[in-house]
Amino acid sequence: MNTSDRNISAETQASESATAPAATSVAATANAVSWSKALKRYANFLEWRELHITDSGFVLILAAIIGIFTGVSAWFLKLMIARVTQWGHGLVSLAGADWLIIFLPVIGITITGLLFREKVSNGVERMVGDFKVGNYSLKWNTIYGSMIGSALTLGCGGTAGSEGPIAYTGAGIGSKLGRFFRVNPRMMRILVGCGAAAGIAGIFKAPIGGALFTLEVLRLELTTIAIMGVFLSALGAALTAYILSGYTLDITVTSPGIWDSSTLLWVVALGIFSGLYSLYYTWTGGLVKKSLSGDSQRWFRWVSSGLLIGLMIYLFPDLYGEGYGVISSILNHHEAAAGTWWLLNKLKFAPLVIIAACVGMLLFKGAGSSAANNGGGVAGDFAPTLFAGCLVGLLFGETINYFGFAELNIAHCALIGMGATMAGIIRAPLMAIFLTTEMVGGVNFLLPVSVAALISYCIVMLFKRDTFYHSSPFASAVPQIEIEK
Repeated sequence: MNTSDRNISAETQASESATAPAATSVAATANAVSWSKALKRYANFLEWRELHITDSGFVLILAAIIGIFTGVSAWFLKLMIARVTQWGHGLVSLAGADWLIIFLPVIGITITGLLFREKVSNGVERMVGDFKVGNYSLKWNTIYGSMIGSALTLGCGGTAGSEGPIAYTGAGIGSKLGRFFRVNPRMMRILVGCGAAAGIAGIFKAPIGGALFTLEVLRLELTTIAIMGVFLSALGAALTAYILSGYTLDITVTSPGIWDSSTLLWVVALGIFSGLYSLYYTWTGGLVKKSLSGDSQRWFRWVSSGLLIGLMIYLFPDLYGEGYGVISSILNHHEAAAGTWWLLNKLKFAPLVIIAACVGMLLFKGAGSSAANNGGGVAGDFAPTLFAGCLVGLLFGETINYFGFAELNIAHCALIGMGATMAGIIRAPLMAIFLTTEMVGGVNFLLPVSVAALISYCIVMLFKRDTFYHSSPFASAVPQIEIEK
């Protein structure tokens, strides 16, 4: 290359280096102009909305949107839990040692704790506290953190449910939509409630139960617009999740049958038994929660709670995860599904084996659920109560039949026990009644479930003065602010 060529190359490089900042400046100016136009359109839309759409109408529009988004989230959460569960079982099978399942919950809870530092645990309790103090501005991690943490906790064996995390996710979606459209605090409260209702409705595919959750547990005010918005979002979420899951329910009952009204006195007895067990469940869960909420290090909580759950699911494999498969089997008259206790697996099927397995699982279920929720995991409290209630009904029916006091339908006892036990533990009888009957399509059982649930609830309320969540540390008695401000 001669001297003239080198001069031309140098001049070209200098020209390019001088042009680069100018091009960057032009691009930055173009982006600024685009953002300015977008913000102007956004401001114009907000102004147009205030002039042409009433607050009530806009709440209903947003409620429908919240329902659809939360329904998709509920379906995706179920998918994530299934994938993590497959991974966990595959890992244990690959190692060829069943006892390694003891450490699987430790892995799930530890990873969850490291990722989120327990900031999204106890979602329903946090929402109850937020509603009390008027805090409706939820963070982004309530949306994605609750779902990821729940998938890790439950997929690795946490013996709890996914309804609390998805309700928190739905509340976060409602909060973010409300903030984006600059709604007032009263509307924001309704939208957060709509999101929570949509979460429960989407995960259980039970719109009435989801709506009653917001009205009965979160205690959203009973105004016309609030009720319409909550039911609209719950219906949208339930239908969206139902369609995406292939028009299937989590608990499939092929033939629920017709309840025999002559067994009403036994339904009353089952309600009493469910109420007494609800007190025991609450007591054991409280003991575990108290032991894990001290000054112990996070690592100690994560490992100890994981090991506790791991030992439980090693002894009783049916305690793994949410337990919907076991519930479906029992409601379809396959009672032997609850007899998978490794200490008795060499014995032939017999009622005593089922009774012994039920007693063992019921003794530990409350403690296991509390460990999953308060030991660093992200989970819910509703599914464990349904699982425990199913076992309560199974134990009651098998015992009565074994000793010859009567000839009860075991599946019907399990279904009634689900509603009664949930009503006693959560202390939200209306939600428990409709949630149970909606989940299994057993409208014919509305009467016996209602009787048993109300009896169980009354027994528990003789000793407990408030709901399951309103006595929690996250829902401390802070005076509620004036929403209109």
